Amino acid sequence: MNQLPLPYSEIRRQLNAGEQTCVGLIQNHLAQIDAHNNKLNAFLAVYRDEALARAEVIDQKIAAGQAGSLAGLVVGIKDLLCYESHGSQAGSQILNGFESTFSATAVQRLLDADAIIIGRQNCDEFGMGSTNENSSFGPVLNFANTAHVAGGSSGGSAVAVQAGMCQVSLGTDTGGSIRMPAAFCGVLGLKPTYGRVSRWGLIAYASSFDSIGPMAHHLEDLSLVLACIEGEDGYDSTLTEVPNMAYQPKKRIAYIKEIVEHPSLQSEIRDAFFTQVEAIESTGVEVVSVDFAYLDQMLPTYYVLTTAEASSNLARFDGIKFGHRTENARDLMELYKKTREEAFGEEVKRRIMLGTFVLSADYYDAYYTKAQQVRRLIQERTLAILADVDYIISPTTSSTAYRLGEKTVDPLQMYLGDLFTVQANVTGLPALSIPMGVDSNQLPMGFQVMGRSFDEAGLLNFAKMIQAS
Repeated sequence: MNQLPLPYSEIRRQLNAGEQTCVGLIQNHLAQIDAHNNKLNAFLAVYRDEALARAEVIDQKIAAGQAGSLAGLVVGIKDLLCYESHGSQAGSQILNGFESTFSATAVQRLLDADAIIIGRQNCDEFGMGSTNENSSFGPVLNFANTAHVAGGSSGGSAVAVQAGMCQVSLGTDTGGSIRMPAAFCGVLGLKPTYGRVSRWGLIAYASSFDSIGPMAHHLEDLSLVLACIEGEDGYDSTLTEVPNMAYQPKKRIAYIKEIVEHPSLQSEIRDAFFTQVEAIESTGVEVVSVDFAYLDQMLPTYYVLTTAEASSNLARFDGIKFGHRTENARDLMELYKKTREEAFGEEVKRRIMLGTFVLSADYYDAYYTKAQQVRRLIQERTLAILADVDYIISPTTSSTAYRLGEKTVDPLQMYLGDLFTVQANVTGLPALSIPMGVDSNQLPMGFQVMGRSFDEAGLLNFAKMIQAS
């Protein structure tokens, strides 16, 4: 594996001092892409000439003292984020040939700060998957061991950071899609509070769960990117004004007993987790275990609600306005059916059908309404825990990265991989995955921290303490 890159603060110091250039940075990352991407399949498109031209302009702005706050930061963006005049396919053939007419708010804010977007990254189709094997462009391979998956759905985003192909990636997280690949690839991944970052320009999977967030090697890089992309946006009515987070820390954190005792948890991850707990306790922080009665209901609640929202969101992809259109339709109804049959992958079809079922008149109350009620119970219990402690900690995943093909035969086994991450999405709370060493096969493990709404600064500070302990 490559040596960790410098944090952006040091890169910016070098740029300002004339010790480094943006063009040089881009050339270095392009060299990594040329060396590894054909094998890893992390980038679907590389904006080589455009990135070099933009780097020249930003070098001039730095020399003139007019550069933005993220000048020279090299960023890759997940294929669920729109970028004006560039392809956006959501890892799917249903959007084959589609070019966006606008940029996602998060992407535009990075551009406005003079970051450089180097390319578009592979992902599970419409964010539906935990291994990045559901992409219509093929799986992303883990740089630590290419016989293993990268995790999903932001697998390309994680591997691009892992392999030094960009400084930061912008991913999305619906049930763990930033944190799970971050854990599998040994990088940092932050899922912000729902409503902190505008979802405008994000190709939706499940609108009440989706979040946009950064992936990087350094905590300070996560903080800088979050500060750039967050905040009010007239295009997204779900954004919430960030409240004053002044409160008295309790110096007490909790782990959920049912998670660390779960039979799916790999023993090496459990041992590494409790080693980390001991290190945290040595700093004077109290660590307590708590009960969580709804762990078995977490995944059913998540999948009922997200598939219902996906059924609604993906109805727009019908071959009429953009993307793929079948050539063999005799009438309008057949055009709809054949277009979707030809261009949607199996997992997307499965989730659309599940969502349509739970929203049907005969089953709406039995499934969708009940899942919303259980979601509220999960939120209330989680907030009750956080009223008594500062953070909830856990392993990010129950195992290290799966072997290619290991989970694809039985979708239920793949869904179980989300068990430790979906709580943050069901509740809308922020969560961060931190590298926690490697197992005996040298595969990365992840440590997850979940906190109160809008306390990302606290999460990042706590993570800094963990890294120092």
